[in-house]
Amino acid sequence: MASSSSSSSSSSTAHRNTIPVIFTFVSFLLVLSSLTPVLSLPISSDPGHRNQTFRPHQHVQRLKRIRAHLRKINKPAVKTIQSPDGDVIDCVLSHLQPAFDHPQLKGQKPLDPPERPKGHDSKDAATESLFQLWTNSSVSCPEGTVPIRRTTENDVLRASSIRRFGRKIRRGVRRDTMSSDHEHAVAFVNGDQYYGAKASINVWTPRVTDQYEFSLSQVWVISGSFGNDLNTIEAGWQVSPELYGDGYPRFFTYWTTDAYQATGCYNLLCSGFVQTNNRIAIGAAISPRSSYKSRQFDIGIMIWKDPKHGHWWLEFGPGLLIGYWPSFLFSHLRGTASMIQFGGEIVNTRSMGYHTSTQMGSGHFADEGFGKASYFRNLQVVDWDNSLLPLSNLHLLADHPSCYNIKAGTNRVWGNYIYYGGPGRNGRCA
Repeated sequence: MASSSSSSSSSSTAHRNTIPVIFTFVSFLLVLSSLTPVLSLPISSDPGHRNQTFRPHQHVQRLKRIRAHLRKINKPAVKTIQSPDGDVIDCVLSHLQPAFDHPQLKGQKPLDPPERPKGHDSKDAATESLFQLWTNSSVSCPEGTVPIRRTTENDVLRASSIRRFGRKIRRGVRRDTMSSDHEHAVAFVNGDQYYGAKASINVWTPRVTDQYEFSLSQVWVISGSFGNDLNTIEAGWQVSPELYGDGYPRFFTYWTTDAYQATGCYNLLCSGFVQTNNRIAIGAAISPRSSYKSRQFDIGIMIWKDPKHGHWWLEFGPGLLIGYWPSFLFSHLRGTASMIQFGGEIVNTRSMGYHTSTQMGSGHFADEGFGKASYFRNLQVVDWDNSLLPLSNLHLLADHPSCYNIKAGTNRVWGNYIYYGGPGRNGRCA
């Protein structure tokens, strides 16, 4: 009996002691659950660091920095347009756009249009008419303003840091375009002095399988040694869930003067590119898009150096002058370009442990041809006399041809052209 009584007493004491422990643990869980949205915010786009989390005070500090950054790049609007695809377009006075935050542009206004290259035919800029959805309801920005896609807190939060937001981060750049996670299928010319380039690119909606990857098709204007002094100007279309929060193909621009390290950005997300057009929003979605075995839609891209002032100008679509990159932004490109590239680029994070299934172009290989594969047509360069010329000595390069490939040709209608792209991961691409 003594043994039984002692056992009962011990059990009762243990039960009483357990109650406050359970209460404390439940209270802890309730507090933890209330903080979960804060604690689970990702802070890195590096696949190896995606499980890192913020402490509450770090989150508050980061939000303060983000909101300060948004006040800097989202300029006061004289008119705001809500796009059917979810974008908000602000009509900003031309001289208040982000470019004029640059010390060398403060107090200035956009320049007048330059002389277009000889041999340029704006009627050849598109197979079919393309537009941006924000203009679809017969609204536009007033004269004297430029349309700027508004950047949101969520846009910045998707990036691993404010410093990396709006930048094409590269870990090493080599002359053959290969780097650790960027893959290309490109045509290029080099060995001469180039004053610009022109091409028409058909627009697709490639599948991007990881938020931290992108798929783009663009023209590169390049100078430098492909070391830390690499200068590039880039324009075309891209799908980037991290940058835009969706899978739409969007018209974009990019520039760097130090191999993507500290200078440059996409679109108007830093002071650099000066927009002069009030009808096209850089970073806005392009519509309609090409379909497999169906109608094809393409955009014209032309970049050239103004013979008078030396700035690099951009034209989009059917003769729409978009704006310019001031020459003082660059080192080597203050002069001429030493290489021109046309083609596609994707990011392969290998987040699942194998090659990404992110598509390049249409997601089909070059060999499938028109209506199935992506193309660039009427590839041209601008020479010292501000004249458009067909390409000579065209080179082709595919970093991983079993994943994405490229082929070239020429005919009387399309001049120099390429087909390129692919599905990414497949039986031969692991």
